[in-house]
Amino acid sequence: MRVLIINTSERVGGAAIAANRLMEALKKNGVKAQMLVRDRQTDQLSVSAIKSTVLLPLKFIWERLIIFLNNGCKRSNLWTVDIANAGTDVTSMPEFQQADVIHLHWVNQAYLSLNNIRAILESGKPIVVTMHDMWYFTGVCHYAGNCSKYEHECVDCPLMGGRHWGKDMAQRVWKKKREMYGRAKITFVGCSRWMADMARRSALAQGQKVVDIPNAINTSRFHPKDKEEMRQALRLPLDRQLILFGAQRITDERKGFDLLVKACSFIQQNHPETAKRMAIVVVGGNSEQVKNVLPFDVYPVDYVSSEERMVDIYNAVDAYVTPSLQDNLPNTIVEALACGTPCVGFQVGGIPEMIDHQQNGYVAEYRNAEDFANGIVWTLDEERREELSKNAREKALRTYSEEEVARRYMEVYQ
Repeated sequence: MRVLIINTSERVGGAAIAANRLMEALKKNGVKAQMLVRDRQTDQLSVSAIKSTVLLPLKFIWERLIIFLNNGCKRSNLWTVDIANAGTDVTSMPEFQQADVIHLHWVNQAYLSLNNIRAILESGKPIVVTMHDMWYFTGVCHYAGNCSKYEHECVDCPLMGGRHWGKDMAQRVWKKKREMYGRAKITFVGCSRWMADMARRSALAQGQKVVDIPNAINTSRFHPKDKEEMRQALRLPLDRQLILFGAQRITDERKGFDLLVKACSFIQQNHPETAKRMAIVVVGGNSEQVKNVLPFDVYPVDYVSSEERMVDIYNAVDAYVTPSLQDNLPNTIVEALACGTPCVGFQVGGIPEMIDHQQNGYVAEYRNAEDFANGIVWTLDEERREELSKNAREKALRTYSEEEVARRYMEVYQ
């Protein structure tokens, strides 16, 4: 069986990491899997890229320009929506022609247009779509927030600023998707039950098969290591309790950094003994900017692309915290659990499926900074460390191993 995984990037971004890991998991389990990307970061033989031309950046600029104009010439939400009005036809490429199954992942930012997706759906090949966010079953948004219009029809999208020049861009994209999907047979895969359940409620996915399969991880690469050795290697203090917060862009409002600040302030005021021992490792873009915002000592680390270094960081800390306000199935939680690092997160999206409350971490009430703080204090309790770490590792082996995830996808392909 030949499977072609299509994703905008090979390695950059959560969807790219998940798609790449799935390709490796499939290959290890006897499937001839390849990736076809727009942006290639390595010279890996099983990854191909579309031909780079001067038009590629122009297509990207064109899409953002149309979004900007349709949003009343406002920058707000410029990156939270995609209209897929420009892209590249991949159906004539040999990688596509030779594939038995086409597996779409995140294809936005002018990689595939709606017309390109239509051509793929009309190719006659079996189509699997993994939903790393909500875009496939909404009009234009990646995350709908409190909006439920996608369940019936996307019209007057709050992220697009309504109608301009008598046109409703979100509704136009919605209608194109509805027409395309109505003539195709697609298997939609949610990386979490939460995502799959929302897709089932969408009018766009009616009549299509929807299942949930989590992202895979190499549990031999992401594994527990000696904490003291990792701290010495990373020049982190040996006498502090360290929590880890990370994001590709720390200041992204959806990542909930402001709530982490409130939670830390609550700990400082109400749990002075924990506060004396606590410090924070911050990984990601803009990490230096938050040193003076948090009430504890901060050890900033710029964006890390090396998996090996991230394994060391997960093993150097006592807990991973993710105050994300809307998320599907964060790779970072899977990675932390595989390293035996307990996690703290809000009861939102796919996070409660990953963190088993008071078993391998703590699930706090949504947007409740005080409960999040209590979760950090609870997780840092020395008496719980060994059991939480053991449970975290076992959850990763049981649920996210390459063998298990590959097996479930192979059932879908068959």
